Amino acid sequence: MLEKRRKPSAATVKHIDRCLSCLACMSTCPSDVNYMHLVDHARAYIEENYTRPLPERLVRQLLAAVLPHPRRFRLALWFARWSRPLVPLFQRIAMLKPLAAMLALAPRRSPRAEGPPIARPTPLRGKVALPRGCVEPVLRPEIRAAAVRVLGRAGFEVIDVTGDGCCGALVHHMGREADALAAARRNVDAWTRQIEATGIEAVIITASGCGTTIKDYGFMLRDDAAYAEKAARVSALAVDVSEFLANCELPAPAGRGLRVAYHSACSLQHGQKVTAAPAQLLAAAGYDVRVPAESHLCCGSAGVYNVLQPDIAGQLGDRKAQQLAQLDADVVATGNIGCATQLASRMNVPVAHTVELLDWATGGPVPPALEGHVRQR
Repeated sequence: MLEKRRKPSAATVKHIDRCLSCLACMSTCPSDVNYMHLVDHARAYIEENYTRPLPERLVRQLLAAVLPHPRRFRLALWFARWSRPLVPLFQRIAMLKPLAAMLALAPRRSPRAEGPPIARPTPLRGKVALPRGCVEPVLRPEIRAAAVRVLGRAGFEVIDVTGDGCCGALVHHMGREADALAAARRNVDAWTRQIEATGIEAVIITASGCGTTIKDYGFMLRDDAAYAEKAARVSALAVDVSEFLANCELPAPAGRGLRVAYHSACSLQHGQKVTAAPAQLLAAAGYDVRVPAESHLCCGSAGVYNVLQPDIAGQLGDRKAQQLAQLDADVVATGNIGCATQLASRMNVPVAHTVELLDWATGGPVPPALEGHVRQR
C-alpha cells in the first residue's frame, strides 16, 4: 500500500486497525525496524485515502473531539454515568459496540479534586515540568498530585506550565496527523518558554502512553524548520516519572509491606525501554513486588483500542487480569492511565499508579483506589 501509493483496501485497513501499537515487535525485532513509525505512517495514509463506513467515522470523530479536551471529557463522563444502563443494548448492536465500551469504561463516581499545592522543596535541587495531559487529570487527578509530592520530597519544584495540553497521542494513533502535529507544536511552544524562563531540567510524564509520543516529538516535527530543533530539545528532556525518580534520593520508606503485582505498560517497556526502574523503586519502598507471567503482553487498552476494537481488547484484558490475579497481590501497580482503567474493572483488588504507592510509602496519603481495600501488613 505505502510503497505503491495504492488506495487502501478494506482488508488492509482491518489489519492496521487491529494493530495494538503495543510495540512488542520493536522489542523482539533483531533488525531494530521502527514499526511504530511505519504503523503511524500507515494510519495517516489510511485517514487521507480511505473512506470508512459512517458509524466508524462518527465514533472516531467523537473520540477526537472529546478525549483530548478535559472539559468536554468531564461533561461526557457525566452523560456516561446516566447512560450506563444502555450498555447491554449497545453491546448487541455491532455498530454501537464502541459506545458500549466507552460507557463501560467510564468511572461510576466523580474523581476527587487534585488537592492544594505543596510548599517549595527545601533544599531545592532543580525545577521540572509535569504536563497535565487530557485523560489522566479527569479520571485520576490524584496521580499528578502524588507525583508532585514525591518530586518535592526529592527536592524538585514542579513548575506550572500554561498553554500545554493533550500530547496528541490519541489522535496520532487514529491517523489524524494534522491534529497530532498541532498538539505537538502547542506543547513544544509551552515547554520551550518554561525551559528558557525557568531552566526546567526535565519534562516528566506520569502517563507512559503520552511519554512515548512526547519522546517522539523530535521525529514527528523533523521536517518543520520552525520546530525541528525545539521539538528535539523537548524530546531529549522528556522522561517517565519512574525513570526520573530512579536517579533521585527519596526519604526512607515507611515499609507498607503490601504485595504489589506490577503491570508493565507496553508504552513504557516496549516504547520507552523502561523496564526495571518501576519495580525496583517499589521494592526499595518496602513493597513485595511480583511480576506476572506474560508480562510482555498488552492488556488491551492501547490508547483508544479498547473502544475501537472492544472484542479483542476485552479478551486481552481478561487474559492479563487472570495472570495478575494468580499473584495473590494486595494491589496492582502500573504506570499508565489507560492500563489502570482497563484493568480496574477486571480485578478484585485495587489498581494504582506506581507513583501513588511511592508517595504513600514516603509520607503521602493512602491512594484513593486503596481506601477501604487493604491494610498495612
